[in-house]
Amino acid sequence: MGHRLSKIYTRTGDSGTTGLGDGSRVAKDDLRIAALGDVDELNSAIGILRSQITASHIADKAPWDKSLSLIQHWLFDLGGEVCIPNYNLLQPICIEFLEKEIDRMNESLPMLKEFILPAGTLACSYAHLARSICRRAERSLMTVQSRDQNIQATALQLLNRLSDWLFVASRALQRAEGGSEVLWQKNINETI
Repeated sequence: MGHRLSKIYTRTGDSGTTGLGDGSRVAKDDLRIAALGDVDELNSAIGILRSQITASHIADKAPWDKSLSLIQHWLFDLGGEVCIPNYNLLQPICIEFLEKEIDRMNESLPMLKEFILPAGTLACSYAHLARSICRRAERSLMTVQSRDQNIQATALQLLNRLSDWLFVASRALQRAEGGSEVLWQKNINETI
């Protein structure tokens, strides 16, 4: 592969526009650019989660790293799809993978009877943060879909399934580090 970024600054965006992958220019506050930003932020949050798992006391880190690496690549592909209207990079196998992983992680988790707070170990908390960013990215992408009709179904499915994966992963990570979920208390004001 040749050099893709030979010059980082081009000054072409100084007027408030940016280029899409198909060569067209749009305003930097375009819905498509906002969705791209949310997907990029999500990918960065996944990167933080990966680094936290590497630094954690979790015994078997390799499966986590493999899953999160795949997810980061899929999010990069998703960015490509958003950046180039009518372009298709994602394949249904990414949805199948996430569903199998959710089922596998859920097998060892107790059934939830209460809501849980987005808290716990650093890895658990970063998974919750990534989940909330993922939901925002999904909403942004849905807005683009409702306006342009140029978003592939697999893209929306990926974000929907990924937020579920991150929720279950937060629970599994909390347990992998010897903790349990931080439960929401319905009548917390009575404890004051």
